[in-house]
Order: sequence, then C-alpha cells, then structure tokens
Amino acid sequence: MCRSVSGAYSNIEETMMRAVLLTTLVTCLPSVVRSADPAKHTDRFGPDNLVAWCIVPFDAKKRGPAERVEMLQKLGFKKYAYDWRAEHLSTFDDEVTLLKKANIELTAVWFPANLGDDAKKLLTVIKKHGIKTQLWVTMGAPAGTDQAAKVESAAKALKPIAEEAAKHGCTVALYNHGGWFGEPENQVAIIDALRLKNVGIVYNQHHGHDHFDRFPELLKLMKPHLLALNLNGSVKGGDKAGKKIMPLGTGELDVKLLNDVLKSGYVGPIGILGHTQDDAAERLADNLDGLNWLLPQLAGKEPTPKPKYRTWK
Repeated sequence: MCRSVSGAYSNIEETMMRAVLLTTLVTCLPSVVRSADPAKHTDRFGPDNLVAWCIVPFDAKKRGPAERVEMLQKLGFKKYAYDWRAEHLSTFDDEVTLLKKANIELTAVWFPANLGDDAKKLLTVIKKHGIKTQLWVTMGAPAGTDQAAKVESAAKALKPIAEEAAKHGCTVALYNHGGWFGEPENQVAIIDALRLKNVGIVYNQHHGHDHFDRFPELLKLMKPHLLALNLNGSVKGGDKAGKKIMPLGTGELDVKLLNDVLKSGYVGPIGILGHTQDDAAERLADNLDGLNWLLPQLAGKEPTPKPKYRTWK
C-alpha cells in the first residue's frame, strides 16, 4: 500500500514544484470567494503558510530531530507544530536548534493543561531560544453542573498557563479534541471569561465531524480568536465509519470546507496533518498533493485525475 521512504522522496521534487503553484492558483480564485484585500489573503494555502502537524509520535520511521527537520526541508515546509510524548522531551532543545538553523518556524507546541514537569521542560527550551510560539492546549470536561460553572472552571485552570505563556511572549490556543471543551461556542465563552489578549483557538477538522453542517457559522464565531486551522480529508460521519483522518482530496466535503475557509477571510496558519502510523513523509506528501489537486476546483475548474496516494487506498 505504501512506497518506501526513498520512493516518497523520489516524488518530493514533483510535490514541491506543484506546491509552488499554490499561491498562483489561489490568486486566480473568483472574487466572490476572496476577501477585500487579495494582496494580503491570496496566499493562505501557499507553501509558506502551511504547518506540518502530528509527525513526532505519529511516524512509522520513528525519525529523530535531525531526520525530521531534513524531511520538512525536503517537503518544502517553512512552519512546524511540535507534538510529543514524554520520551521526546529530552531532545526538544536539539530539535529547536536544528529548526532555527533550517529557518523553519516553530509555529506551535502541544502543551499540557497544567504547569507540571513536562510543561516546565517545554518552557525552559522556549525561553532559552526566545521562541514566540503558540501553545496548543486541550482538556477534558471541566467540573461544574451548569454551563456557567464549567466555563468558570475551565478558565480557572487555563489562566495560569496563559499568564506564564505571556511572560515568554507566547499565545495559548484552545485545541478542540471532542467533548464539551471541543465545542467552539464553549471555547469562545472560556476566552471571554479569561479576558486575556494572548488566548485564542486552534481548530481541527478531524475533531470536528459533527460541525460540518454549520462550519461557516462556526468559522464566523471563531475568526476573531482563530490562531491556526488544521485541515483534513473529510466525509460526513467519517469519525464513525473508520474515516476520521484522511488525506486531503479523498473526502467528498473537501472542496466545500476549503471554500468555507476562503469565504471566511481567515488568513492564519494552515495545518497539514500527519497523525497516522504511516511514514510521516508519505502522509504529508499525500496531503500536499491532495491540496494541490483541490485548489483549481475552488477556482471553478473541473477536477483532474486524483493524485496517486502513497498511504491511502
């Protein structure tokens, strides 16, 4: 089903060449789906705005920092969001050093919903390197018997994290991961309760299958707070049918959801998802190829033959 990593890299140059066309393709989109200032917003799906996400513990090749940075460079990524497990934290400093040498932005860091030992290790490296990054935080359902109590409880738990982040020039992005905390309306209520300027939202399509019917409405609600948006190949009810995480271009809703993003006027970072136990290079390349295939359709063009996916049948 999958080609080897050398097979993946043999196609990287072609993938990167197609990626160069992203900005041009989006620039040509009809005015009805573009914002009032195209000079600022037409590159939102361009290579310089794409963030590789979920590729540390999710990688069949189990790459270390040097191999991972090399992979990002070969795929043409200029931005990266760092997820981890406890065993990876000892090399976080090395990874940041290599990212800086490669001129790859550490756009975000997966962050605990507390200021315990793991959080302190991450913050030590962030402070050492002077990184101004997003801290992506999720949590379970907060304590409370009604909505007001739950909002207050969540805000109380997040406030120390946000205040510590501010000391380092960082922002905190509430990460939807299902449940009460994953509902955008609840996240906005938490932000309103916190009244802190450095707190926003990172929205994940692979955790938002129940939101597809009202995605434009939710984008409008979230936009003042939206710090990042992670894409996914999407089908209705996919999370209940073994299709929760799919490459871009394989989902029947992909064109519509991308169009919704364009119409919303959102211009922040766009996450490209790994999050499977495939070779991370192949899964990222599949998503880049899928995005390249989708963009002309946003301009009203007929679909060309789909890309040959490496990690998906």
